[in-house]
Amino acid sequence: MERNVFARVCPSATKRSFLMATKATNGKVSNPSPGDLTDQIAVIRDDITALTQMMADMGKDKAGEAADAVRSQAADAQQRLSEHADTARQHAADMQGHANDFVRNQPATALGIAAGLGFLFGYLGSRR
Repeated sequence: MERNVFARVCPSATKRSFLMATKATNGKVSNPSPGDLTDQIAVIRDDITALTQMMADMGKDKAGEAADAVRSQAADAQQRLSEHADTARQHAADMQGHANDFVRNQPATALGIAAGLGFLFGYLGSRR
């Protein structure tokens, strides 16, 4: 099981290099030759390169997933904002219609309200 994970993570690792590293660490080879050490260092270097590349690929994948999630959430927020803006526009149009109907049905009351608000704003504006 452990060797399968090792081989999957580090495709450059061969059965020979895995067994060679196992022999050297189990103490069965008391005096490894310089060639064996060079081979093991090359295998380790290849494995580190493969692991580094794998980590970089994982980072790129995660960054891509995060960017996709942000884009999706931004699109959803834009859709909701558009719906709320349409609702607000419709509500404003309804309020304008009600105000127009009020002025047509009760012009004297509307004129009195407008005059009262004018005096109020004038009074508040002059107190500065």
